[in-house]
Amino acid sequence: MQLSAELARTLATVIDEGSLDAAARRLHITPSAVSQRIRSLEEQTGRVLLVRAKPVRPTEAAHAVVRYARQLALLEHDALAELGAERAQVTIPLAVNADSLATWFLAPLARLSASRAVVFDLHRDDQDFTAALLEAGTVMGAVTSRSQPVAGCRVVALGTMRYEAVATPEFVARRLPEGPTAEALAVAPRVDFDRRDDLQRQWLEARGVAGDTGPRHYVPASHDFAVAVAMGFGWGLLPGFQSAAALASGELVRLGAPPVDVPLHWQQWNLRSALLDAVADEVVAEGRRVLTG
Repeated sequence: MQLSAELARTLATVIDEGSLDAAARRLHITPSAVSQRIRSLEEQTGRVLLVRAKPVRPTEAAHAVVRYARQLALLEHDALAELGAERAQVTIPLAVNADSLATWFLAPLARLSASRAVVFDLHRDDQDFTAALLEAGTVMGAVTSRSQPVAGCRVVALGTMRYEAVATPEFVARRLPEGPTAEALAVAPRVDFDRRDDLQRQWLEARGVAGDTGPRHYVPASHDFAVAVAMGFGWGLLPGFQSAAALASGELVRLGAPPVDVPLHWQQWNLRSALLDAVADEVVAEGRRVLTG
């Protein structure tokens, strides 16, 4: 069986765009032509590759085909660059956790986009889940807490993002007047990023407090999470990038206890590509410069 590059790229485009109509506009063909290409690819592979919902979803079998399409596009870009030929910008999909995205991750990508024919498609997810996007072929590289390499990937340590529990002085005076005792923390409001965020739970349990107790605000954006803590919604764990200035000015105070350290790693496809290696070099250098060792 031979896998058609054109059909594989069509599938990847449909998945990226979320619908056959949107993919047709990007590919400058009709939606019926897109549908025919997907049917032809499914006949070639003998697998259902697309769940035709809104938005469309790839099946498990589609992951290998999408990964193949993305690798072809990257290798073609590298070959044209080596030949000195004019080339279209290539898209590099990457996954990153919200706090890295809001603080240090964009700087290395900005340097690359200024000097190379590349655009970035960023997928934001918790650092414990970004590796799954690599496994699915959705992204080519990811900032992740996972130290074991995903199959077909290589991994490099970036450093550690350190989180400290902080709150406003007014919140502490009102909700924790005797300090962050177990009894007070069990009923004091806290701020969680979303329902998968377990940093506050970890910190509570280290202090002997059940992590699933107490009222919670959910603020699913890194900058807005920090703003909510600074406005006194509740206490929360912030990385030093977001809390240092407010701690220095007295707008926030530490609640004490050991910080929560989250080791971060860079994982990328084990594909020899000058462009993907350049992305890795920039991201790893920046991570090691700004994260703790």
